[in-house]
Amino acid sequence: MGNTAAAGTRRAVLIGCGIAGPVLAMFLQRIGVTAVVYEGSSVPRDEAGAFLNLAPNGMAVLDTLGIRDEVEKYGTQTTSTAFLNHKGKQLGLNPAETLLIKRGLLNKALRDAAVSRGVQIEFDKFFESVEHTADGIVARFKDGSTAEGDFLIGCDGIHSKTRYTVLPDAPHPQYTGVVGTAGYTRSDQAAPADGVMRMSFCLEGFFGYQTTSSGEIYWFENFHQAKEPARGELERTPHEEWKPKLLTKHRRDHHPVSAIIESTESGILGYPIYDMLSIPKWHKDLVCLVGDAAHATSPHVGQGVSMAMEDSIVLAKCLRDLDTPQQAFAAFQSIRKDRVEKIIKEGRKTGNQKAASNGFQRGVRDLVLPFFLKLGVKATEPVYSYRVDWDETVTPAHVAAAATH
Repeated sequence: MGNTAAAGTRRAVLIGCGIAGPVLAMFLQRIGVTAVVYEGSSVPRDEAGAFLNLAPNGMAVLDTLGIRDEVEKYGTQTTSTAFLNHKGKQLGLNPAETLLIKRGLLNKALRDAAVSRGVQIEFDKFFESVEHTADGIVARFKDGSTAEGDFLIGCDGIHSKTRYTVLPDAPHPQYTGVVGTAGYTRSDQAAPADGVMRMSFCLEGFFGYQTTSSGEIYWFENFHQAKEPARGELERTPHEEWKPKLLTKHRRDHHPVSAIIESTESGILGYPIYDMLSIPKWHKDLVCLVGDAAHATSPHVGQGVSMAMEDSIVLAKCLRDLDTPQQAFAAFQSIRKDRVEKIIKEGRKTGNQKAASNGFQRGVRDLVLPFFLKLGVKATEPVYSYRVDWDETVTPAHVAAAATH
């Protein structure tokens, strides 16, 4: 463990207070690294965004940190996922248990857990650039302030400013051809709070919902749109435009799809869905990228957040056990690259299958889907069962392996 003796003197600058930022800060704290998280937004955005299902492999990282209970209290258990066709016929069932949680509340839970353990988080610090010095790095922010550290980690998401500051030729995220929408409502037309997430292959889109124990319904919808929307276009589209558009798309689908959309009085949001295969190199000198900044999966396989959490624990282990940040960053990419790229490709494939264009394709899909769902459940087992052993030592052999990528 090359850095252990000097661990107390090390300082990390983390850019972004979404998922990876607070989680990584807590793991770095465990190895004696003082991490400060710098967030560009002026205040927490705990009410913003849609929701997600946190998978068992992500929950396992929370277990290792000892914060599972602090996160679970904000969510609802999903005990299984049922897949239906546009007529409401069940085509298959995935028995995996996940945690249904609003993204903003997950951010809050992780941030609160970090702060309660002494992690410093500063808001209104929009990252501008990083400079390497004889002693480490200096990060510069839009307000003119700076922060010094031994290394810097970009945790700032799929449109990472850190990525293009240090790796200006890195690939950009790709629009997947799918638009997502989501909302929250209450309706006596929906299924009861039975722990089941119901997802329907509809005529002109894909619709999913779950009723929580409080009676609130979380729902989402995906539809294909070939033309990439302009940046911010969908986010600016008001509820009053989304609602009739979605009702038109789903007017011929089974009950209660339209009833759920109709009962949503406000707050429908839309967003283009992007992904990004991991870039050729996730690090440069004393700067490294984690989570969506390095590799981004679409939400179709429910792994984006879990991947960021896994990245955080693996990177912390590499920094704990290897002699220099550069060695740690190389080993981190070597360990993580194959796993994340497989999941990103599976997410793109799943998204492309969400809408059949004609009746014949729908008929074929409904016949073969039960078989492929069983294969899919089997395929998710190694994804969900993956665990990072905190006590296992990262060896220099991982650095050697990194040179082959």
